[in-house]
Amino acid sequence: MPESRKRKTAKDHRPEAEDAPLNPGWSAGMKLSPSWWAPVMVTLMVIGLIYIVVTYIAGAQYPIPGIGNWNLAVGLGIALVGFIMTMRWK
Repeated sequence: MPESRKRKTAKDHRPEAEDAPLNPGWSAGMKLSPSWWAPVMVTLMVIGLIYIVVTYIAGAQYPIPGIGNWNLAVGLGIALVGFIMTMRWK
């Protein structure tokens, strides 16, 4: 049976953290989002999803009866606002 290779010793392995000091980077001066930002963002995405599901189940008669399939655009717009909020979340 062939003999397995020996493991590298600790002196052969250099940790990467010692090579370069940590840099505060571009996010050092950024302010964090307000505490209400994430709940509003998730709520808008969920409301948009529910709006679209209700539109499909109701055959475009509800939530707003007079606009028909434009209900899908309204639901997508609500969800899109939530997704756009994710870009500003820190």
